[in-house]
Formats: sequence, C-alpha cells, structure tokens
Amino acid sequence: MDGMETFSLGTLDYVAFALFFVVLSLVGFWAGRKERGSADDYFLAGRSLPWYVVGGSFIASNISTEHFIGMIGAAYIFGICVADSEWVNVVSFSMIVWFFIPFLMASRVFTMPEYLERRFNGTLRQFFAFVTVLSNVVAFLAAVLYGGALALEALFGWPFWVALMVLGISAGVWAIYGGLSSVAWTDLFTVLIMLLGGLSVTVLGLKMLDPEGASIFVGFANMIEANRATSGVWNEAVAASAPHITGEGEYNRLSVFQPVTHAVWPWPAMIFATFSISIWYNVLNQFMIQRVLGARSTYDARMGIVFAGLLKVLMPVIVVLPGLILFAKYPEVLLGPWEDVPKEADKGYVHMLQTLVPLGLRGLFLAALFGAIQSTVNSVLNSSATIVTLDFYKRIFAPDAGQRRLVWVGVIVSASLLVLAMILACFIGNLGGGLFVYIQSLYAFFAPPFSAVFLLGILFKRINAQGATTAVFSGFALGILLKVYVQYVPSHPAWIEPFPNQAILNWLFCTVVCVVVSLMTAPPRPEQMAQSLMIDWKALRIGGDLGSHWYNSVLTWWLVFVGLVVALALVFSGLMF
Repeated sequence: MDGMETFSLGTLDYVAFALFFVVLSLVGFWAGRKERGSADDYFLAGRSLPWYVVGGSFIASNISTEHFIGMIGAAYIFGICVADSEWVNVVSFSMIVWFFIPFLMASRVFTMPEYLERRFNGTLRQFFAFVTVLSNVVAFLAAVLYGGALALEALFGWPFWVALMVLGISAGVWAIYGGLSSVAWTDLFTVLIMLLGGLSVTVLGLKMLDPEGASIFVGFANMIEANRATSGVWNEAVAASAPHITGEGEYNRLSVFQPVTHAVWPWPAMIFATFSISIWYNVLNQFMIQRVLGARSTYDARMGIVFAGLLKVLMPVIVVLPGLILFAKYPEVLLGPWEDVPKEADKGYVHMLQTLVPLGLRGLFLAALFGAIQSTVNSVLNSSATIVTLDFYKRIFAPDAGQRRLVWVGVIVSASLLVLAMILACFIGNLGGGLFVYIQSLYAFFAPPFSAVFLLGILFKRINAQGATTAVFSGFALGILLKVYVQYVPSHPAWIEPFPNQAILNWLFCTVVCVVVSLMTAPPRPEQMAQSLMIDWKALRIGGDLGSHWYNSVLTWWLVFVGLVVALALVFSGLMF
C-alpha cells in the first residue's frame, strides 16, 4: 500500500464537505441554544433525548478513527475476528436494556463516579473520576485526534501538527458550546453520514475485486477466497504472520474463534470480555452512558440501546470488510518486517479513499471521516468536563457554586482537556502496535477492576466499600505487575501475553478480592443498599416501558438484534469458510 497518490478534490467535493459542516453547525447551534441555563441542561440535555438520538449518539460516540483507521488496519492483519469487538457487545447491551437502565434512570445521577460514592465511598468516587478522565484523554481523545491527523497528513500532505490543530478545534467546538444536547443531535446527523460514506467505500472495494469492476457479489466471493489463503501469496502472507499473531504455523482469517494465544482476540474473550471490558466501556464509561442518563424516559433509553445494537451489527461491514478487501488486494504487506506492518495497515482506509473514490464523492467521505472524529471528540470532551466539574470542582472546591458558574467551568475544562489531548497525540505514533491495538490494550488495563466491583455492587447487598476499594487498588497493581511480568520474564506462558487474557485474569482476581474482603468486614450502611443503587429483583420492572405495539416494542427489536449476532457468529465460526 505504499506509493500513495496525491488526494485532490473537485468543486463538488468542496461543496459536499462545506454543506456537511454548515448543516452540522446549524444542528449544533439549534440543539444547544437553550442548554446553558443549568447543569442538568448542559451535562444531560435536560433529560429530554428521544430514543433515536440516544442510540444514534451512542454509536456515533463509539465510531472514531479507531474504527476507520485502526480497526480496518487490524482487520487487514488479523481477519474477521476483529468483528468480535463489535458483536460481543450483544451481552452487555442486553444487560443494559433489561437490568441496568431501570435502576440507572431511578437513581437520577449525573455521573457514574457519583453513583460509586453513593454505593461505596468518596475515595472510590474520586479515584474512578480521575481514572475516567485520564483514560478519556489518553485512550480516546489523543488516539482519535492522532488517527485523524495522520489521515489528513497522508491525504493532503499537511504538517501533522497543523492537521492536529484543525481537527481539534473544529471537532470540539460543539461540546464546548452546547453541552450534551448539541453533542447528541450532531451525533445523530454525523452517524448517518458515516454509515453512508463507510458503506460506499465497502461497495467500491468489493467492485475493485471483480476483474470487470461491476459486481459486488463477485468481489465478495473473491474476497472470501483470498482470505481463505489456501494458495499463492495469500498463503505465504498468512504463514509469515501466523507466528506473530498466535505463535502457531497456521491461522484461519475467517473465524471469530481464535486460539487462546491470539494477540488481540483469544477465544476466552468471547465469554469473559463482557464482564472484564464491555461493562466498563458501555455502562461505567461516562461518555457512553451519558446518553442513557439524558434519555427522556425508560422506554427511550432502552429502545435507544437496541437501536445502537442494530447499528453495531452493521459496523463490521464498514470497518472490517475493508480490511479483508485490502488483504485480498495487497497481501504482500504482511511479508515485510513485522514491526512495520501495523503502521502500513493503518494506512488502509486512506489508501482506499485515494484509489477508489472518484472526484465528486471524496468530499462526502472526508465528511464521514471528520464526522467520526468530531462525534467522539465532542462526546469525550462533554463527559470529561461533566466529571471534572461535578466530581472535582463542585464536590471539593465549590459546593455552593451556582448553575451558570458550573456551566462555565465545564466550558473551560473542555477547552483545557482538548489542548492536553492534542499535545499527547503528537507522541502516540512512537508507541507502535497500530492504533487499534493501542486503544484496546488501554481498555484492557483500565476496565477490569471497576467492572468487577460495579457488577458485584449492583447485584449483592453484602458487597461493601472496603471490599470494592481494596479490589480496585489491588487490581491496578496486578495490571501493572502483569505488564512487567510479560515484558521481563522470558519464560512466561504464551496464553498470558494477549491483553484480553490479562484483563480476564485481572477481573477474576478483583471479583475474588472484593467478595472475600467484603465478607471479612462490616456490612454496608442501609443507605448504601438503597433500591435506587442496586438491582432489586422483586421491584425490577423488566416488562415495563417496552412500547405499545409489537412494531415499536423493545422486545421485538432486541430479539432481531440478538438473532442477527448469533447468526453472524455461526456463519463465521470457522465451520463455513
């Protein structure tokens, strides 16, 4: 994929991108024009978001350069198993719909750190708030801006720092201006553009694989055959990469089930990733769950997550198939020095834009890429500002601060975090491993301790602050020790090296520590076991707020969501290809 050509734009491209930006600005201004009167309005959109905005914003916040740059590159290297990171969310999404939303909506909290204080203690709240802001800046903001600046540098030859400043300022403006309402409504608009642009790239890529350039079905068949890698340079490429991916001599690129030694998605992750990582990402992660907390009703919150789940099913068509297409076209990249492969793979989406998209349509695809960046930047900035303002500033420094003052502090914090993320983005390229692996490995480090204590805390009354606090701090210590062990002890077992396995081991450890310490110490206070802080199975209204008819029923569309994921997992189980 070397030798990229200059990326030129025609008049229609400039018009398309300009229209995108104008509409985005109008939507952001309209949605945020009245949202600065109170903290509830600014940080939670006045709890007025309808289901389609909740779901659209939930997914738009999730889609970023991690996907368009990093995930396509990872699919080029590892194959279809990268889609597991999207499809495995079926379990956590289902838990959100049926169990988490009823008590989250009843608790009326602003932030997840606030919930942890009410259930456990202030120490855990402050530490979680600190870790959340840290992970938001390092794992989300900096990485997303780095990927976007890298794309603009490759496409137009801009200096990296210029591209970084343009992206940071233009992408973060609506989070700073209008809070969650601006973020959510602009997300709904951008997710439509992202889906349209992403699907078009996949279609064009499949047509490229047809010798006559006309049929996506012929192209799909050729893509599958190439990724089987049974002969030719494709077989050589898989043979060369397999030792680096699994430590074995063979590798099935078309199976979602991979050996326990697989570098990014070993088979145990399909079982435990929901508990070790996904709960943290989708429930505890403020910039994701904030849309749910801002929903206008329990029905809107539930239906929004189901809608987001259906979009998750579609995501691999946009961000995994292009990686398989690129492998079918350029397998020789995997034959080069392995340390250079991730960087080359991360150029895949940019290369597809340069070679496949004709003049007149390139503006749309740039809008899709920019939309992916700005939606994530907006969401992460707004959620981080929410936590810093309410969990640090108001709680510690200014308990009596008025609503407008809190809003202005949120604006200042958003701008400050954006500048910090832009500075950190300059250093990510020196870390190696590819953008997708960089982000996923950080998830696997931050998530397990909090996932364990949160799940135990909402399920069991006997879990107390001492157990939760001990588990979290010892879990982070174990996470560091595992990294040191793998790095400096050559004789370590091969299965412990993949970061998803380290996350699973850490989650299990934290679960045991939390239970044992809780049982050895005094029970929680009565107010820490309130119904709004735990799942009360007797009072839980699983069957309530599901819709008035079968066609708008949460249950109906949830069954469709689950059925599609199960079907796709069976198709790509390794039995059919």
